[in-house]
Amino acid sequence: MTRPNLDHYIAGWRGPLLAALIAMIAGLPSLLLLPPLDRDESRYAQATSQMLESGDYVDIRFQDDPRWKKPIGIYWMQAAAVSLTSKVENRDIAPYRIPSLLGSMLAAWACAWVGAALFGSRAGFLAGAILGATFLLSSEAGIAKTDAMLCGSVTLAMAGLARLYMASRVAPLVKGDPVQRPWKIMFWLGLGLSILIKGPIGLLVVVPALAMLCLWDRQWAWLKRLGWGWGVPLLALIVGPWAIAVTVATDGGFWREAIGNDLGGKVTGVAESHGGFPGMYAVLAPLLLFPATLMLPAALSTGWSRRAEPAIRFVVCWLVPCWLIFEIAPTKLWHYTLPTFGAIALLMAAALTRPIGSVSRWTGAGLAVLAAVVVSGITVYGLTAFGTSTAQTWATITVVCAVMAALIGSFLMLNRAAITGVIFALGFGIVAHAALAGTIRQLRPLSIAPRLEKALEQNGLAPSQGLTPGPVAITTFHEPSFVFVSGRDTQLTDAAGAAQALAEGRPAIVEAGDAEAFLIATTETGVPGRAVGVVTGHNYSSGDDVSLTVYAPPGAPVTAPTEPRP
Repeated sequence: MTRPNLDHYIAGWRGPLLAALIAMIAGLPSLLLLPPLDRDESRYAQATSQMLESGDYVDIRFQDDPRWKKPIGIYWMQAAAVSLTSKVENRDIAPYRIPSLLGSMLAAWACAWVGAALFGSRAGFLAGAILGATFLLSSEAGIAKTDAMLCGSVTLAMAGLARLYMASRVAPLVKGDPVQRPWKIMFWLGLGLSILIKGPIGLLVVVPALAMLCLWDRQWAWLKRLGWGWGVPLLALIVGPWAIAVTVATDGGFWREAIGNDLGGKVTGVAESHGGFPGMYAVLAPLLLFPATLMLPAALSTGWSRRAEPAIRFVVCWLVPCWLIFEIAPTKLWHYTLPTFGAIALLMAAALTRPIGSVSRWTGAGLAVLAAVVVSGITVYGLTAFGTSTAQTWATITVVCAVMAALIGSFLMLNRAAITGVIFALGFGIVAHAALAGTIRQLRPLSIAPRLEKALEQNGLAPSQGLTPGPVAITTFHEPSFVFVSGRDTQLTDAAGAAQALAEGRPAIVEAGDAEAFLIATTETGVPGRAVGVVTGHNYSSGDDVSLTVYAPPGAPVTAPTEPRP
């Protein structure tokens, strides 16, 4: 009796399920270890917490300001996750990140599922595992934003579309075919979810891919059999109720802000100083795809040399036009190209089904080592600039595992054991990413908001404790992370506002740059307050060092002054 080989364990439903499990393992450390991040994550989480507190699940707000930039999907998902696993009063960021982790798992599952159909079960599993383990997706899986779930929904849609396209190459698509119906549902469901999560970005992937495919093949007839008769109504059912509700609730203001200002500003210019040069994403790709970087040249070579194959052609049409759009757009952020990573992972897996040429092997090895050096350099810089002794172990593991992922993976690939090399690289890379999350957690000067909240709690000043009236007033450090940890009513103010808060019996936090103006203001109010703690650190969003003094109002509980460790 022969022992089953690897293909037995990843055949059928097992491969996609195992790929999703790998994505979960890769993303879970960030979800559990990272403090609330500025600025987008904390804005999303705070807006979701206000939904739960107010019961208004249509009008998106951050404090009293409208947050009409993205559709409602991720907020609803986060609200459901918090309701099922925690309480909004806990101010714990981890539950808000659960939809992102599920999005990364969905992306890995869909990539493995369609990869198995296109290139075989082994290649399918490897494609899903590669996607789930990439530094970019596994990082986004632990951050409470839209991007991991967007990647999951787009990959689901493209997986269904790929199966339909491949079927059309054999015979015309059949209306009502029970075999093809689930693929059509995947396509329309994934597209609808992507629109509900991040507006037209899903269409930005699907429409150019369809256009390029049809132009390349000179065949358009198969598009008629995608299930338009019920697919468009399904799309409307997913998006329509909220679209109508938000139009009424905001008197059309949501669309003016989301499309006219947010999306329009990113298309026509550099929004929020997030600019970059054309080709920036290509330069970043080796780092963001790590630890699978060693397969990047082979993937590109496969896309070109095997472009006549329908499966490869589909993946190329998924990747190229969307990538070029993002490269041309003036506004750039690292994660924008994430919806195309499924296509890159599939090309990498397809390359593993055949011998890899020496140029691709050596180039891939060089890029992998370069990416490991960059990861190591970032880790060492963070440890040197902001680290403490507790971060050294985490940082050491990060550097060692990143280097091992590159060296062992490259060595095996150069010796014509590419699949084994990829598996080793993924294993070491996942550990390196987990240790990197641990390293970041220990960079205490960067975790200003949680340390401020701890200082308030240690002195009985946190409004949630009920010992001192709220809200807390804070000057200069007006970051969303502090609003999230301390609550919606947190007063973002100046020196005069902080002095007035003390006069009203509320705690105040004053940044060193406002100290003189604050002293003058307290002289005018006649209520100087009592300094009970100082938190120093580095505001990575603004690039400034900060020193924040916590003041207790008269009548507050008297406790030993604390100075949380920087």
